[in-house]
Amino acid sequence: MMRGGLAAAALLAVLASAALAGAIRFDDGWREQRFPLKRPNDWTLAPDRLSLASEGGVSLLYLPLAPAEAGARQASWEWSVGQSVPPTDLTRKGGDDRNLALYFLFLPEAAADRLRGAGLSRVLRDRDARALVYVHGGAHPLGAPLASPYLGPRGVTIPLQAARPGAAAQSVDLAGDFRRAFGGEPGVLFGLAVSADSDDTDASIRAELRRLILR
Repeated sequence: MMRGGLAAAALLAVLASAALAGAIRFDDGWREQRFPLKRPNDWTLAPDRLSLASEGGVSLLYLPLAPAEAGARQASWEWSVGQSVPPTDLTRKGGDDRNLALYFLFLPEAAADRLRGAGLSRVLRDRDARALVYVHGGAHPLGAPLASPYLGPRGVTIPLQAARPGAAAQSVDLAGDFRRAFGGEPGVLFGLAVSADSDDTDASIRAELRRLILR
C-alpha cells in the first residue's frame, strides 16, 4: 500500500509539474522592434524555434505574456550559434555586440495592469520594470551579473555562454537570480524579448533559440 501510495504521489507531482510548464511558441505573437538608421536582423519564426541571421545589424523581438504565465519562476531553453560575433564588453554602451540575449521582464502587479498592451520601449522605460538579461556572448566570467549599460538599476546582464560557435542547454532560476540582482521577490513575469547585435563589430551571426519553457 505504501509503495503504491508513493508511486501515486510521484505521478501526481509529475503531472502537476507538467501542468505548470509552459512551452513558448515562436509565432506572430512576437513583435519586432527596430532602431533608426540600423540594419535589422533577419528573424525566422517556427512553432518550436527561432532562427536569425545578422549582418552588422541589431533588432529585438518582444512577446507580451498572458496572465497565466505571470507566476513562472524558472526557465529553460536551448541555443546554438553557427557564426559568432567576437568577444565584447557587455557593460559598454555601443560596444556590446552579442549573439543572443534573452530578456525576462518583471513588473509589480499594479504596474503590470497599467502597462498591459504597451510596447517594449515603454515597458523598459518604466521605473518599476526589472529585466534579467541572459546572454550568449561577451568577454566576461560566465554567470557573473553585470550592470546593464542601457537599463541602469532596472536591468542586470548575466553572460551564460562565451562568444564562439557552439550549442548549449540552459536552465535558470529566475526567482533566485532576481533576488540576487535586485533584492526582494519578483513580481509579475510580464514579457520576454530576444535580441541579437552585430552592428558595433560589423560581424555576422547565425544562431537559433529553441525549446523555451517557463515553469
